[in-house]
Amino acid sequence: MPVTAPEHVRTTGRTTAARWARRGAAPGLLFAAVATVVWSGSFVTSRALHDSVPPVQAAFWRWMVAVVAVAPFAVRAAWRQRALIRRHPRFLLAASLLGVTVYNTLVNQAGLTTSAGNMGMIMAASPVVMALYERLGGTRLGARRTTGMLVACGGVLLLVGDGSLSADFSAGDLWMFTAALSFASYSALLRRRPAGIDGLVLLFVTFVLGVLLLAPVFAVSLALQGGFAPTAGTVGPLVYVGVFSSAVAFFAWNRAVALIGAARAGAVYYLQPVCVALLSYAVLGESMGPAQFVSMGLILGGVMLAAARGATAAT
Repeated sequence: MPVTAPEHVRTTGRTTAARWARRGAAPGLLFAAVATVVWSGSFVTSRALHDSVPPVQAAFWRWMVAVVAVAPFAVRAAWRQRALIRRHPRFLLAASLLGVTVYNTLVNQAGLTTSAGNMGMIMAASPVVMALYERLGGTRLGARRTTGMLVACGGVLLLVGDGSLSADFSAGDLWMFTAALSFASYSALLRRRPAGIDGLVLLFVTFVLGVLLLAPVFAVSLALQGGFAPTAGTVGPLVYVGVFSSAVAFFAWNRAVALIGAARAGAVYYLQPVCVALLSYAVLGESMGPAQFVSMGLILGGVMLAAARGATAAT
């Protein structure tokens, strides 16, 4: 006859789990916010480099810088976990392809023909896809989070449509939608991260694999388009995206997803269009008007509603 734990033991276990979930919520939201703010700068730099560094070359050197930045902290741990790494080649290759090779290259490609503001706005579509992935996985999103996401989505549509709910998409906008899908798929894949792989090791391995996957395309770009002049205006942005937008932001985002899930972290990601719009206005001189401020208010309100305590329903 099976032995069933007393009701008070089961209740205590659920209470303890809920308490630990709440403790993880605040750091998780903070990690998601850090990643979102840092990534906002990468859209501005991608746009700033659009006429001086070819997209594939910008992506290749970004991840080379990221590998160098992470290596001192991760090489020894990666060597210790080499047997575990060898057991999960499909996961690591998929994460590298989606989060490193494809995503950033598409962002750089989009920067050729669309504004930094539009890039950040369109990337706000990725949390919707993250939430759909989690819903398909059995997570109930809850009325509060769903409402917050809809409000934030409305703000994004207003931003893209410059005050209306219609939008005239350029080729760069379409590249960004594909990038958003790639990043959302990467974030959903993180929930299947193999147990035991250290966070820094995961970053280091995916960065290295991402560079290796980019190398053949980089060689073709170099042969057909030539290199670029290594000046302060090109090297500086590449160092920023390599160290901060890659090493720091990806570490923070992976921690956020581990603590609070991709859907809830994605709710914070809606802040990115606001950050990108402000940065592109300050750095690139891109215009802002009343429609942008109204849209930002909707996005901020939606994020606060979707990320609030209690916005997550039981699974």
